[in-house]
Amino acid sequence: MPRSLRVRLLLSAAIAIFLALAAAWVAMTLLFERHVERRIEADLIREGLQLAAALSVSVNGAPALEQEPGDSRFFEPASGLYWQVSTPSGSLNSRSLWDQHLPDPVNVDSLEWRNRILDGPFNQQVLLVERYIRPERSDSDVLIQLAHEQKSLHEAREEFGQELALFLAILWFILSAAAWVQVELGLRPLRHVRNEVETLKRNPRERMVAAHVAEIEPLTLAINELADAREKDLGRARRRAADLAHGLKTPLAALSAQSRRAREAGATEAADGLDRAIAAATLAIEGELARSRAAAIRAAPSGDSTVALPLIESLVGVVEKTEFGAKLVFEVNIPEELCLPVAGEDLLEIIGALVENAARYARRRVRITGQAIEGGVLLVEDDGPGIGPEKVAEALMRGGRLDEAGSGHGLGLAIAHDLVDATRGAITLLRSELGGLKVTLAWPVPGVSADR
Repeated sequence: MPRSLRVRLLLSAAIAIFLALAAAWVAMTLLFERHVERRIEADLIREGLQLAAALSVSVNGAPALEQEPGDSRFFEPASGLYWQVSTPSGSLNSRSLWDQHLPDPVNVDSLEWRNRILDGPFNQQVLLVERYIRPERSDSDVLIQLAHEQKSLHEAREEFGQELALFLAILWFILSAAAWVQVELGLRPLRHVRNEVETLKRNPRERMVAAHVAEIEPLTLAINELADAREKDLGRARRRAADLAHGLKTPLAALSAQSRRAREAGATEAADGLDRAIAAATLAIEGELARSRAAAIRAAPSGDSTVALPLIESLVGVVEKTEFGAKLVFEVNIPEELCLPVAGEDLLEIIGALVENAARYARRRVRITGQAIEGGVLLVEDDGPGIGPEKVAEALMRGGRLDEAGSGHGLGLAIAHDLVDATRGAITLLRSELGGLKVTLAWPVPGVSADR
């Protein structure tokens, strides 16, 4: 069974129309045959009444006719049209019977004409009508029989059936085309729903417009309710993740204070152990929060866009004040009109992770470049040690840790990779002209999937 609803409807309509027309062909052919039989029967009865009007009985009881029926076929042997009148004392028949005779009567009385189909003279199947009558001034009944061959009727039925089949075949094509138009018009509201669902996927804040068709309206309302519930669930999940991160900051800060006191007291090894544990916990929390955010973005992309230059300049201003950023020179070459198809908070997470990573391992320079190509391109470069080609996949590995990424480029790149992938972009790691790592971020035109 085809999966396409359109194909299913068209096939079912075409088959239903074909079966209906086939049944109509059978019924109409039978009705035509029955109609012709009734006309022949009426003609035979009319000829029989003419025979009865001219019929008399002789003294010896044999039938006699004053005038025979005038149809020329009665005078042509084996013509297919026959008459015969008979009494126990004798019989008369049309010249068309020649040396043949019509069958004996069965269940015939004098009240009405009887008809039957049977094998008749000259091996012909005939329609026979018969009746007993009693002429005036006669004491005996006379049997009147008239017959018409069935071959011409069958030929007429076949000819009619062929012409009717051709007409019904043309009618089938016309009705199938009408069914196609009906299906297209009937499915048009579903196409509208599909387009609105695509819009909803690009921007979860949008909602579907109530359908103009009563049968589709419950579906649109259900989809809107599902989108509302999902947006609320995602909002609660983000708040819980943020609450978890803030809730863990205080214990980690307390542990950091304990580490400083232990170091001041001379317990260097214990302080180093605490610092490693604190760093591992911080990295794990940041990684899980980033992955949760990426999952939320994939499930419900915002559809927003952000002007890149102000956000990156403010971010660089913050990084320049850090211990590892104060010694570096930051170059920002981004067109003022560059607008990226990413929500501001998501772009801040992505660029923040990359710029912080570059600042940590750069020697003197960090360069951030933007290009208004397709959906937008950003490049973050440094003059640090970089990453070997064999470590690129490992550095971008989802769930990768700092000590697994090689050359120090670990969690920041993994976080950026998850978020860029979630926003339907692509990330590439290459060797920079500055000597270190060059990270290229590219987004497609909104509404077009990136090739990954």
